[in-house]
Amino acid sequence: MTGQRTAPETDLPTPPLAPGTRRPGGRTARTRAAVRDAVLNGLVEHGYPALTVEYVAEHSGIHKTTLYRRWGNLEGLLVDALDLAGEDTWTPPDTGSLEGDLRALAHTTASSFEDPAAAAAPTAFIAAAFQSERAAEALNAFYAKRFDRCEAIVARAVSRNELDRHTDAGALIRAVVSPLFLRLFITREPVDGTLADQSADAALAAARAGVFNTPTESA
Repeated sequence: MTGQRTAPETDLPTPPLAPGTRRPGGRTARTRAAVRDAVLNGLVEHGYPALTVEYVAEHSGIHKTTLYRRWGNLEGLLVDALDLAGEDTWTPPDTGSLEGDLRALAHTTASSFEDPAAAAAPTAFIAAAFQSERAAEALNAFYAKRFDRCEAIVARAVSRNELDRHTDAGALIRAVVSPLFLRLFITREPVDGTLADQSADAALAAARAGVFNTPTESA
């Protein structure tokens, strides 16, 4: 799931959408994007506890009354900002092999957090999820969409006879990125290309051993 402050780009059902989360184009889309940017900047600058509707109004150019009417409250703004980020066109890597795809995915995840400026917004969103139930639901929905898109990696591998057709795609993809997120957000350790390859290779070995196969009914 650049120099812009955007929601997580790494490698995700959507929770019930709050008012203001419609997807028309034109002026409404521009308004929504301006509000999204203000929310992200506010999270980066002040964190979720200090973010206010007044801040979003000032930095988006949208009157506070309009924000309350369309988004309801600060959590509604936060949910919509992450929901909008999930409407991007990101697709998982396609290198021609399962090993290459998993390694590329791991490298993409790791590199997304190398630049402190680029990582500030997604990191702030993850922190907000620990303080707001609706933010946690929105973050879960964002990554659920990302993992759904990554199912294509496993489908291609099955078609190439690289994996058993009973492989749980979601479990495999989560196994690739989980060690990276552990270091990034729990133990606060650095991640690099070597760790990315290690995470991908460990998940690949487990998949080939059938660790992620879903149970099959007996005949």
